[in-house]
Amino acid sequence: MINVNGTLIENTPFISSENRGYKYGDALFETIKVVYGKILFWEDHYFRLMSSMRIMRMEIPMNFTMEFLEEELLKTINVNGLAKSSVRVRLNVDRGEGGKYLPKEKTINYSIIVEKADSDFYTLPKTAEYTVDLYKDYFVAPGLLSTLKTNNKAINVLGSIYAEENELDNCLVLNTNKSVVEALNGNLFLVVGEHIKTPPIDDGCLKGIMRKQIIEVIVNSGDYVVEETSISPFELQKADELFITNVIVGIQPILKYRKKEFKTKISEDILKRLNTKLRLS
Repeated sequence: MINVNGTLIENTPFISSENRGYKYGDALFETIKVVYGKILFWEDHYFRLMSSMRIMRMEIPMNFTMEFLEEELLKTINVNGLAKSSVRVRLNVDRGEGGKYLPKEKTINYSIIVEKADSDFYTLPKTAEYTVDLYKDYFVAPGLLSTLKTNNKAINVLGSIYAEENELDNCLVLNTNKSVVEALNGNLFLVVGEHIKTPPIDDGCLKGIMRKQIIEVIVNSGDYVVEETSISPFELQKADELFITNVIVGIQPILKYRKKEFKTKISEDILKRLNTKLRLS
């Protein structure tokens, strides 16, 4: 069952050809992990969505409170029989129908789609290899719009096709300044010794929810130093570790970039600290 504007319907097509999210990418979405009815990092997701809607000049409905949307998420999970499971949720918000580039209505639609997730809490994926390379066909533009989770994901789609064609597990994306911005499906962290770097939001990386959590874990650890600064492609092969973060997987270590193989010691330690934080929250 899918939740469309509060109404639960069968999992059938529900978007018309005039939907602005479909026609122009005039839509935002949040990918959320819910474990046994607990929405992980819900406050961060909610405030990112509200901030993104304001940047997109969407008129936020009065009923779009944190409590209302939380209730709608859990209602959708429960009706699909997933209350005692780990769940991946997509909350989509669009501007309805009408107009060309200029919207004619102020209507806001939302939909909620849920599916069972692979794991409950975060563990390092047990893979013998996780190989990445740079995707250099197209580049991200630095700036605020690139940090939003919108339906405009052409680079991510093309990069994923490139990765499959070249037998890669993922690709790292560059911005127009030729700095490494992120992976196709998450934020990037680079480790040298006890110093950890991640690209700044100004470079055009997604304002990731897990990125925020990992930065807080590193800062509170007392054992590592984290810096939000641009990363050059030349730094990748000099790193001790590279890892990708998103709310579904948590931390995905990169094991190989070109001829360089990487360790996972620091990423394993940070993941343990993240899980400890979740248990105490």
